[in-house]
Amino acid sequence: MITVENLHKHFSGFHAVDGASLKIETGSITGLIGPNGAGKTTLFNVVAGVLPPTSGRVVMDGEDITGLPPHELFAKGLLRTFQIAHEFSSMSCRENLMMVPAGQSGEKLWNTWFGRKRIAEEERALRAKADEVLEFLTIEHLADHPAGMISGGQKKLLELGRTMMVDAKIVFLDEVGAGVNRTLLNTIGDAILRLNQDRGYTFCMIEHDMDFIGRLCDPVIVMAEGRVLAEGSIGEIKANNEVIEAYLGTGLKNKDKLEAGA
Repeated sequence: MITVENLHKHFSGFHAVDGASLKIETGSITGLIGPNGAGKTTLFNVVAGVLPPTSGRVVMDGEDITGLPPHELFAKGLLRTFQIAHEFSSMSCRENLMMVPAGQSGEKLWNTWFGRKRIAEEERALRAKADEVLEFLTIEHLADHPAGMISGGQKKLLELGRTMMVDAKIVFLDEVGAGVNRTLLNTIGDAILRLNQDRGYTFCMIEHDMDFIGRLCDPVIVMAEGRVLAEGSIGEIKANNEVIEAYLGTGLKNKDKLEAGA
């Protein structure tokens, strides 16, 4: 689905992404791991159109999407979430979801005068879909709660729910488990698996929790110093001496630490 070819992103001489090439296959849950500063989030930002590349290409389903802005990629079904959730804090969880689809009739002043029936019908359909999404994510009890008042883990679920309000083809998840307790992390993991298996979502996720990666992801791609260092199953990655050295920086003596989920 996504092919990244020799991608570079430089910031005043600093090579945050330095010739990275990788593929994300349709229907996969691909993990992207590596030490801090490896270039993972920068790569996400370039693929998702937040940052323009210095050079290289990004191809989606055979189409060159390099440098397209986020709203155009959104329309093509490429979405991303952020490590820090971006909710409308004073609006309810349901209203946050209803805001997502683009091109709603109520966005045009003319329709507010002469298209009220159409607006009302759209809102009923959006409300029903939002309630379905909240139920799928097991947070229907939060439907009327202000989004700014729910927990960090629940906000991550709400972010995932936003991707369900449109026809997402591939979703880039940036540290969906960061700051989330184990119970909610399991709930998030269950939702990702169901979206992948039952609804055909393709995911690529940055994550530091190796247990979480091991449960969900195949393949796992390792980045270091802006480049792809290795790719394989979680077992192959844990057994790769080069990965252990780059990820932990202290050599093989910490191999057991990596295998334990450090």
